[in-house]
Amino acid sequence: MSERSVSKVDVILEAADNLIIKCELKRHLSPKAVGQITRALPLHGNAHVLGKSAVYFETSIESGIERSKNVFKKGDIAFLPVGKLVCFFYADTKIGKSMTVIGRIIENVDKLSSINSGTSLEFYCDTGA
Repeated sequence: MSERSVSKVDVILEAADNLIIKCELKRHLSPKAVGQITRALPLHGNAHVLGKSAVYFETSIESGIERSKNVFKKGDIAFLPVGKLVCFFYADTKIGKSMTVIGRIIENVDKLSSINSGTSLEFYCDTGA
């Protein structure tokens, strides 16, 4: 069973082709956005590719910017309020829009680059089962 913590939430990003990417959301990075996303899990959407650096999907989450950034490291997970997007970065990049970092990819980050636009994604709590 996964370790429970009030400061982080273990989550899985799963692609339609049974690709499993382990992640963690970190409350201290963005308490409001992480709280809203955690309460809304599981989330589903179709993948969109952002150049050669990230995969994202649309949500219904309404949250503002907290500690905005526009430079991201490989493995960062970020939320973009405009568009209500959750983004998963598989390469270091700088983008034109400010986003809020909400967590990290902890396993299989390089496999994100194999996800194509339109692929069905599911983002859900890792129960450790």
